[in-house]
Amino acid sequence: MLPYETLMEAEAALGRALTRPETLWFRYSARIPDSILYYHNVFFLLVIFTLVPLPLALIELRRPKLLDKYKIQPKVHVTTSEVLKCYKDVMFTFLCVVGPLQLSSYTIIQYIGIRTGLPLPSRWEIVSQLVVYFLIEDYGNYWIHRLLHWKWGYEKIHSVHHEFTAPIGFAAPYAHPLEVLILGIPSFVGPALVPGHMVTFWLWIALRQLEAIETHSGYEFPLNFTKYIPFYGGAEYHDYHHYVGGHSQSNFASVFTYCDYIYGTDKVSQYPTLFALFRCPKHILHVYISKFFSSSNTGLQVPEKAPGKAQIEWRSESCFG
Repeated sequence: MLPYETLMEAEAALGRALTRPETLWFRYSARIPDSILYYHNVFFLLVIFTLVPLPLALIELRRPKLLDKYKIQPKVHVTTSEVLKCYKDVMFTFLCVVGPLQLSSYTIIQYIGIRTGLPLPSRWEIVSQLVVYFLIEDYGNYWIHRLLHWKWGYEKIHSVHHEFTAPIGFAAPYAHPLEVLILGIPSFVGPALVPGHMVTFWLWIALRQLEAIETHSGYEFPLNFTKYIPFYGGAEYHDYHHYVGGHSQSNFASVFTYCDYIYGTDKVSQYPTLFALFRCPKHILHVYISKFFSSSNTGLQVPEKAPGKAQIEWRSESCFG
């Protein structure tokens, strides 16, 4: 809640006229308690989890020929019942874990100093803080994700997320409730270390979920602007990780690939032909990737068939065509 009764009081306190965004913020937030502003995240996440993956799900179910060429695993068909069950389970986790976590964490937001007042942050401040948040969260997520691929962590927790060996947008937050809690921790580390405005925090939570949905979309669209972001992994990079499943000891990155590169789990940089092989017929893919990884430090042997709901089949075109 802002400590000003009128726009004139706000302008007098700042010593200048309010910008248009600041005027809109004043009119919206002047009488809203800070806790309610923070709880907006619950609404934003509900809308994002429900509406953003919906076009991808419709494309997945209808499979228009115009877009099918961008499907990373085009011979995998997800059924309507699988999509609906995925969404139902995501909403259950949202109502039982994500929502209560958001509602109960306002005290932490107060403590770390997320502000709601005027002035609003500049564009440079917002962008620089978002970059810091993404980098910090990505580093923490990498190591937690990697630990979850140890035998106990995978069998007891992370295997739920890997039920979709060919991921879809709705499957981005589809995970064991404990995994949702654990992976939520790095999301708060950046704002805790570099606290900013509530608007920046809203953007951070929204953009992180939008990125996760894009990464799990199952499609590699040609006009995606994320292709121009340095070290960005993207859908194809993460799709391979889902295909290998519990045996995977590579491509752990959630957003950027720098941790995979630094710690030797970036199979794309180690084996330049990997993504070309990713589009081979499955029997050829199995022979080549098994050869690649059998000599690696992980001793990984790629299975003939990865476990999960969606049966994996691969493109039948030439490996490098």
